[in-house]
Amino acid sequence: MSALGRPNQPVQETLPGVVGARPFLKWAGGKRQLLRALLPRIPSTRGTYHEPFLGGGALFFALRPQGAVLADTNSRLIRTFVGVQKHVEALVSRLIPMPVSRDFFNAQRQIPIDQASDIDVAAWFIYLNRTGYNGLYRVNRRGDFNVPFGRYENPRICDPENLRACSDALSRASLIVSDFETVLDRAAPGDVVYFDPPYIPVSVHSSFTRYTREQFRIADHRRLRDVALELKKRGVHVLLSNSAAPEVFELYGKHFKIEVIQATRFVNSDPSGRGKIAETLIG
Repeated sequence: MSALGRPNQPVQETLPGVVGARPFLKWAGGKRQLLRALLPRIPSTRGTYHEPFLGGGALFFALRPQGAVLADTNSRLIRTFVGVQKHVEALVSRLIPMPVSRDFFNAQRQIPIDQASDIDVAAWFIYLNRTGYNGLYRVNRRGDFNVPFGRYENPRICDPENLRACSDALSRASLIVSDFETVLDRAAPGDVVYFDPPYIPVSVHSSFTRYTREQFRIADHRRLRDVALELKKRGVHVLLSNSAAPEVFELYGKHFKIEVIQATRFVNSDPSGRGKIAETLIG
């Protein structure tokens, strides 16, 4: 038996036959390749779905829950999802004429985007995500986007059909800028909470936590463990993803079941971190 109480079957990290909406952003640590492992671990009968580290939202789009609260501390990310949710046709119109050009890309990077509308933020974010190096989102300590132009021959900046499908899925979700700990104020018995935090690095070269100006440190991982345990005691179904670093087993080994799986990663700031790597599912 596996550590999560299921037969030890080979886990295929390929996208199952999920139709409809799929993530419209590339995202470091995105979960499209792990859906076959994640989906069976979400109960079919559930209350509200909560995802406090939204990222690309792959599991949310695969589940298409009737009620969801999606959160992240990255306000630009949340505002991009709001733009897709509420203004998809205007967003499509904004994205279609955007050129694949280094000069245009560099000009976009300089825009003080936080003062713009949600449509502007969404177009800016999606464009830079689809044309920037390896699809990374990274900022410096001032919050400035600092990923260089990618070398793509013909990147697809706008996928109208998928954006509309994402907008429909998001119509039943609440989107908030929030620290993960506030899920304690919302989750009720029978709800599902999926935590996909910045991973604990397995080496000094694998740390990539600066999705916002703040870093996610080991103290935050301890705080996350405590939140997950409190939710579990309340009768909330909790599932977490993380690396297979020794600290993960130290943090979660006493109160949670941990399974190691092999994941495929295509987006990483360090090329050596791409390909097959060991990750953990915690529940």
